[in-house]
Amino acid sequence: MAPLTEHRPATRPDIRAARRLVIKIGSALLVEGRTGEREAGPLRADWLHALAADVAAVKARGADVVIVSSGSIALGRAVLGLPPGPLALEQSQAAAAVGQIRLARAYEEALAPHGIVTAQVLVTLEDTEDRRRYLNSRATLETLLGLGVVPIVNENDTVATDEIRFGDNDRLAAQIAVTVGADQLVLLSDVDGFYTANPKEDPTATRFEMVAAITPEIEAMAGDPISGLSKGGMKTKLMAAKTAVAGGCAMAIMEGSVSRPLSALAEGAACTWFLGQGDPQAARKRWIGAMKTKGEIIVDAGAAKALAGGKSLLPAGVVGVAGHFGRGDPVAIQGPSGEVLAKGLTRYTAAEARAIMGHKSAEIAEILGAPGRSVLVHRDDMVV
Repeated sequence: MAPLTEHRPATRPDIRAARRLVIKIGSALLVEGRTGEREAGPLRADWLHALAADVAAVKARGADVVIVSSGSIALGRAVLGLPPGPLALEQSQAAAAVGQIRLARAYEEALAPHGIVTAQVLVTLEDTEDRRRYLNSRATLETLLGLGVVPIVNENDTVATDEIRFGDNDRLAAQIAVTVGADQLVLLSDVDGFYTANPKEDPTATRFEMVAAITPEIEAMAGDPISGLSKGGMKTKLMAAKTAVAGGCAMAIMEGSVSRPLSALAEGAACTWFLGQGDPQAARKRWIGAMKTKGEIIVDAGAAKALAGGKSLLPAGVVGVAGHFGRGDPVAIQGPSGEVLAKGLTRYTAAEARAIMGHKSAEIAEILGAPGRSVLVHRDDMVV
C-alpha cells in the first residue's frame, strides 16, 4: 500500500503566503484547567499576548485575520464557581453569558497595543443554513475585514441548543473560513497533527505531514477527544477539514501551547496540512454555478459588456426583472437577446430590483426609503 503521509517540503503550504487566515483556538489552550476534570481556571494571558504578536505580524504582511475562539464557557464556569464535570444546558448558557464578555475583552486588550481593532461576532448553525442570515454574516465579516478589523468569532452558546449548535468550534472555524474565502485555516490544538491512531494510547501511531485527500481509511483513524476541556476530537477536525478543503482552503492542525505558535508554524513546526482543492474563489464560483436559479435579470448592452469585463451588475444597466426571488437567491443574468450571460446571488428581492432597475446607485436610498447596496449582483457572487 502506498504511504498515506507525504514528505515533500516544497508542497507544504506556507502560512507566510496566506492572504486571508482563519485561526481556531481551543479552550484547553486559552484557559488554565485540569485535563479530564473539565474544571477551568483563569485565562492564559501571557500566551494570548504572544499570539497577539503573531497576529500583528500576519496583519503587517497585508493579510486578513479572523479568529474563531472557544473559551467562553470555560471562563464563565470559573467565575460562577460551577462544579467540575459536564454542565446542564442552562448552566452552559449561563457560563457562556458570563464568560463571553471576558473573552472578548481579553482579545481586545491583547490586540489593542498593536493598533488592531477587534469585533465580536456570535453565530449559530442556523446562521449558515439560512441563506439570508448567511449572507448577512458574510457581509458583516467582509466589511470588518475591509476596515482592517480582526473579528473574534464564537458560537452563540447563550442561545444555542443541542439541535442547532455546531458542537465544536473546529467545524465552526471551517465554515467561517469558507464563508470569508480564506485560503488557510490553522487549528491550534492540544495535539501536533493528525495521527494514524491516538498517540497517547498507541506508541506506534505516526503523524501525517500532509493529507491530499480524506479517504474512508483516513476517517477510520480518527479517535475520541483527548482533552477534558475541549469537546472536539479528530472526528470533528476531519469534518472541519472536509469543509475547508472543499472550499479551496488549506487546513493545518498543530499543537498550539507554545509561545507564538504561528511563528513556529512558519518555521516548520510539526503539524498536519490538509491540502485545499483549488482556489477559494473558484470553489465559491462552482457552488454558485451549481444552484438552480429563481428568477432572471435582463440587462442592456452596456451592462453586458461590463459583466464580460469582470464588473459587478449595477441597477442602472437592468432593463427587466422576471420571477420571484429573495435577497441572496440565485438568479440568471440575461443579455439583450435573451442569452444567459451569468449566474449570481442577488442583493435585492425581485420587488426591490424592479423598483431600482434603470436607476443610478445614488438614487437607491430615495427609491427604497433606506440606504441600500450600490450593486445588484456583486462580481464576487457571480459566475460568468
